[in-house]
Amino acid sequence: MSRLTLLLVVTLVGLFVTSLLTGPADIGIGESLTALFVGDGGPLTLVMREIRLPRVVLALIIGASLGLAGAAMQGYLRNPLAEPGLIGVSGTAALGAVLAIHTGLSAAFAFGLPLAALTGALLGVLLVMTLAGPRGTSLTLILAGIAVSALAAALTSLVLNLSPNPFAANEIVFWMMGSLADRSMAHVWLALPFTLVGWILLGTLGRGLDALTLGEDAARAMGIQITRLRLQLVVGTACVVGAGTAVAGAIGFVGLVVPHILRPLVGAHPSRLLWASALGGAIMLLAADIAVRVVLPARDLKLGVLTALVGAPLFLHLILKLRKERI
Repeated sequence: MSRLTLLLVVTLVGLFVTSLLTGPADIGIGESLTALFVGDGGPLTLVMREIRLPRVVLALIIGASLGLAGAAMQGYLRNPLAEPGLIGVSGTAALGAVLAIHTGLSAAFAFGLPLAALTGALLGVLLVMTLAGPRGTSLTLILAGIAVSALAAALTSLVLNLSPNPFAANEIVFWMMGSLADRSMAHVWLALPFTLVGWILLGTLGRGLDALTLGEDAARAMGIQITRLRLQLVVGTACVVGAGTAVAGAIGFVGLVVPHILRPLVGAHPSRLLWASALGGAIMLLAADIAVRVVLPARDLKLGVLTALVGAPLFLHLILKLRKERI
């Protein structure tokens, strides 16, 4: 486990530095790092501190959040096909952002879009918890999340259908693809408080998730409060997914793919998988963000599109693997 953690940390640091040094401007490594840490207030300092650094930090915290939430969700539901968007929070957060673009709030107020997305995430988790009930089962939670996701998707499609402005509709479509371009440190500070709360809530679920591997009855016998654990899981997931969607749009498959890849390396223990998946999620999103700047630098390839292109085949591989295991 310690070797895996060391490998993940070294890879993460390497990708973090590589991402800081990757961009359309042809700038040397020494010159870039000097501008970042020393700085003289010139254009290069502005590029490093206000363009590249926020993008890299957001990739790290959003990727870690999605990986952590995915591992927690899979551990609670005891299903490797579960992912953070299952409870509908990403859909309602996206709906809030879409409404902000449609109504012009995002143009009138600099942080209208992320704040509307966070509001949508909050309303979404309240609706899911109301539908699932305080003593609902895991199946009830899944069904409530699917219902809320379907409703949010339908309302988002309705907004697009009724949009009288083709430019607004185009902006909505591109935002929903997910991207970290043109983000500032203000976006980092907006997402960070919610992200930290979510990390604390999800990161302390290890003992309960390990107990759940024996079944809910056995977990209760070991002193685990299932209702409290579920509430902690849902609120923590809402915090990290809502914050990430608010500032970067919809980015999928990270929370599904990363825990699946790392699970065999941690002995399939949910508690060990949590923080390993957080590191793995940050690595995946940093690597993907580097790729979108290198593969098609002039075409603005969206981050969510790339993660879907990578994640979908792995998802299909997981399905085929599960089918073979049951034969």
